[in-house]
Amino acid sequence: MRSLYDFDPMQRNSKTGRKTEELIKLRDAVLQLGISFPTIKQWIYKKKIRSIRTAGGHHRIPQSELDRLLFRTRGRTENERKLVIRRVSGRNQLVGRIDSVRISGLMAEIAISIGGQQITSIITARSAREMQLKPGQTAAALIKATEVMILRV
Repeated sequence: MRSLYDFDPMQRNSKTGRKTEELIKLRDAVLQLGISFPTIKQWIYKKKIRSIRTAGGHHRIPQSELDRLLFRTRGRTENERKLVIRRVSGRNQLVGRIDSVRISGLMAEIAISIGGQQITSIITARSAREMQLKPGQTAAALIKATEVMILRV
């Protein structure tokens, strides 16, 4: 079953025997870049991003162009990329100490102690393993919500 975010990269025909490059449809490129369709069209017209036109007049973006833009926006080194990730609104990050990490199947429960209070988050087990989360480490809880409820106690 295909989801909205699945895409099939197209191969550019090469009669010269050179290595072919993947050509990405605009709707897939905007998903990878996190921009709108009108924005990518403007970038093409202003020559900020290179595109190749098909015989039918449709634009295709070479994968190397997407990589170039993603590289620039995400940071050149690992440390720069970490700083970019942490540069989210300061109001919604709470830094604390990891109390427990419980991994079971596909999910992981992470408990963080922040100022005498505890926040529990459910994330994928893969994410917990990739971040190498362990009790005692410092971590930040990023709160993203459209509503905040208040309870009188």
